[in-house]
Amino acid sequence: MEPLRTLILAAADNDVIRRVVATAPGSRQIVARFVAGETVADALDAVRGLAADGRTATLDYLGEYTSDPELAEKTVRTYVHLLEELGAHGLARHAEVSVKLSALAVGGDEVLAGRALSRICEAAEACGTTVTVDMEDHTATDATLRVVERARQRWPWVGAVVQSYLHRTESDLASLAHKGSRVRLCKGAYAEPGDVAFTDTHAVDVSYVRCANALLEGGAYAMFATHDPRLVSVLRQRARWYGRERGSYEYQMLYGIRPDEQRRLATEGETVRVYVPFGEQWYGYLMRRLAERPANLALFLRALASRS
Repeated sequence: MEPLRTLILAAADNDVIRRVVATAPGSRQIVARFVAGETVADALDAVRGLAADGRTATLDYLGEYTSDPELAEKTVRTYVHLLEELGAHGLARHAEVSVKLSALAVGGDEVLAGRALSRICEAAEACGTTVTVDMEDHTATDATLRVVERARQRWPWVGAVVQSYLHRTESDLASLAHKGSRVRLCKGAYAEPGDVAFTDTHAVDVSYVRCANALLEGGAYAMFATHDPRLVSVLRQRARWYGRERGSYEYQMLYGIRPDEQRRLATEGETVRVYVPFGEQWYGYLMRRLAERPANLALFLRALASRS
């Protein structure tokens, strides 16, 4: 399974494959399963649909590793506009936003990324919601955590993200797992070398549970990002063990993946937040989703074949 995952991730950087997928007759149908659309209006519609059955959203305007200052500025303006629209339509209590620092500033410039993040946080504060800063590949971890720490000096509700497949994550939680700290725990979606990341699935899962325990014990507002039913069951048990009430943590799942499970958890009183991507730059995101669960690749290929 790992060679297939590596192959799919390599395809994420292949312009030829990108053009084929973008122009294939059946591609839009499958993309629509995982991506809410390309516009702010599409994102708002997705929030309304989720809110109707008790789920909330975190909205991601797709794009990363930008080399164009104008594109970076467009990304910031889009987030600000999105937040203004959430407030204007009474949807802010149902949604926050997720941002990637590499989409906000060229070349990983921490100062520029911090300034851009501040503009987004100001807009979020004005409409009454929050911001979570996505984690990217391991080379960006230190810079991302530094930017988050600085942003939290003014907006303590800024969310951080950690990835259980990195060896360093338990150590990082020593300064993140405290009361009032919003932390999303995910497994990780980037192809990482074995010297910095666990490559065995079981080891990643064991690390996930250890990290979850640290968050629950430390009093952080834990945001458990996983679709694994075994992990969800373990997490519910651990939350009870630590005496955590519902609403003091949440589950996060991706748009279009296990929607019935999302609804079930919400119906049972759990807080469920759906990661909703939108925007024109959907290709790289789609490839990572296919890599995380190769069964999605079969679904994608069938959709293409049926409409070709």
